Amino acid sequence: MTGGIAADLRAIRSIIFCLAAVLALLTVPPAMGAPADGSGEIQVLTGTIENDAIAIYTLPDLEAGDTLTVVMNGTSGNLDPFVAIGGPEVLEEGFRERYNRTVETALAGATDPLVAIPAIADELFYAWDDDRGTGYAASLTWDVPESGDYVLLAAGTPTADTFGDYTLTVGINAQPGTPPTEGAEIAVPDRLTGRVGVAEVTGTLSENKTSTFYILTDLLPGDTIYAYIETPADDIAPILVLSDYGDKPVRSANLLAPGKNASLQYTADSETGGSRLTVLRHPAADPAANSTYRLLVGLNEPAVLTGTAEPGGRTVIKQPIIVKAAVELDQITGVDQKSENYGVVANIMFTWKDPALAFSPDTCNCSSKIYRSIEDFVKAEGTRWPEFTINNQQGNRWTQNRLIQVRPDGTATYFERFWVTLQAPDFNFRNFPFDTQHFFLRIDALYPEEYFLYADWEGRTVVGTQLGEEEWYITRYWTNVTSTRIENTFSRFSFDFEAQRHLTYYLLRIFAPIFILILLAWVTFLLKDYGKRADVASANLLLFIAFNFTIAGDLPRLGYRTFLDSVLITTFIVSGLVVIYNLYLKWLATIEQKEVAERIDRVMVWFYPFAYLIGLGVTILLFP
Repeated sequence: MTGGIAADLRAIRSIIFCLAAVLALLTVPPAMGAPADGSGEIQVLTGTIENDAIAIYTLPDLEAGDTLTVVMNGTSGNLDPFVAIGGPEVLEEGFRERYNRTVETALAGATDPLVAIPAIADELFYAWDDDRGTGYAASLTWDVPESGDYVLLAAGTPTADTFGDYTLTVGINAQPGTPPTEGAEIAVPDRLTGRVGVAEVTGTLSENKTSTFYILTDLLPGDTIYAYIETPADDIAPILVLSDYGDKPVRSANLLAPGKNASLQYTADSETGGSRLTVLRHPAADPAANSTYRLLVGLNEPAVLTGTAEPGGRTVIKQPIIVKAAVELDQITGVDQKSENYGVVANIMFTWKDPALAFSPDTCNCSSKIYRSIEDFVKAEGTRWPEFTINNQQGNRWTQNRLIQVRPDGTATYFERFWVTLQAPDFNFRNFPFDTQHFFLRIDALYPEEYFLYADWEGRTVVGTQLGEEEWYITRYWTNVTSTRIENTFSRFSFDFEAQRHLTYYLLRIFAPIFILILLAWVTFLLKDYGKRADVASANLLLFIAFNFTIAGDLPRLGYRTFLDSVLITTFIVSGLVVIYNLYLKWLATIEQKEVAERIDRVMVWFYPFAYLIGLGVTILLFP
């Protein structure tokens, strides 16, 4: 009995021991190949993925059996990280082209790209990952098969256009949660993977445009900006001025000793954003000279000062953001010819891509962000957006709604529905009522072209089919983008259209009554009572004057004659002459020369319509 109990106790102790061992294994974090003595190392690096760039790191002197862990997290923009480990051949010239060509071939085939790309990655790399980390983070663990040097690639996912800052945690035989090891150098960044870059631009300055500026990338403490400018000859003697975010100059070149080239350098001692590099014509330069220049700007690249540095690497100059603009004209609420303005109900639409607006969908579990007011957008995203004013706006612009949608890649779409009164100073009434009038809407950017440039959003500008304006109909419309200069140069988007009048009103209400009155005056020539004929002609003259006042009420007090003015003036003159003519015949009849009056009248009864035809012909010739 005692032995049985002892056996049972030993069995129970064995079970308890096994359970304890299992629990211990479950509670110990996976070592990812790490030794228990804590000899592993952790290195944390930071960087930026721009456009379709790839950050390259060398992994020198890895030992067979080492366990390499890599975790890449996006910290800004919409970066969806992708990491891969390859051999030294990754650094060979042409590898990137071969990779892109392989991907393009797969995408052009019948295979699902989402299946083809992972297969390509398996073929080209020893290990890789896209989304095994938290959210969209990339994470991989790889056992080194052979001692030697390897290459670590950090990029955005191949299946989408993503970009932004990242942190890259690289470990060798390290326990999870191990703090970074001071001085660890597991991954060595390639020169251009770090904060090194060169940009080259060319431009022109003129008598009308004596300066321009370039927005520089954000600087970290210790970053150095180098700039070099040259011109074909001593024609504009370019001046360089580097200013901080508050437009306070911190460096200049060629300011006191003008020449055909200049250079400067500046090292930031704190994190700096919004720096500007301004290029100016020297005040003593010949205004008529050829004012072209070549500018090199480098980040942490001293070779720029010699003018021989090759462009490449990180972005150094922030390019102007292209803002595509469109207008939808829904309704013309009225045309005030006397005030020379018109009212519209319309929609304004913009779309632009700003890297500063990009976000990772896993941060909000959403595919886009919607802002229903400018205040909400500015509060969430910052103060700079393509603000605008309508140049020919009169009075308030009454806005029904405003929406801004932001996509993960930083693409924003602005929509505004409004009604407003717009100035139309180009009205010309010379051919009234057969005139064609020019209407327009001018949208002016409030930030200089160095920040935002307008472009036509092709296919999006339209005119509605029910404009609600019964007097006018639009014959054609178009858009164009120009520039305006007020100290700086600003982009302008213009929506223009031409409209003509519906002539039915004028034909029925003006021209038809005039024709009938003229015809009635002609019929009176059948009467032999010259006094009655004079009375009818006088009444017609008064009616023509009434027509004139009616028309004048619709038009401003013009300093020139319109076509309809000429028509009415012709009727005035002919009607006045008819009155005089009939009074003259009556006078002849009273002095017993009635036969003379009748002979004259037989001729004039046919000359009367020809007088109007001649007057109309002269009017048409004067107003082609």
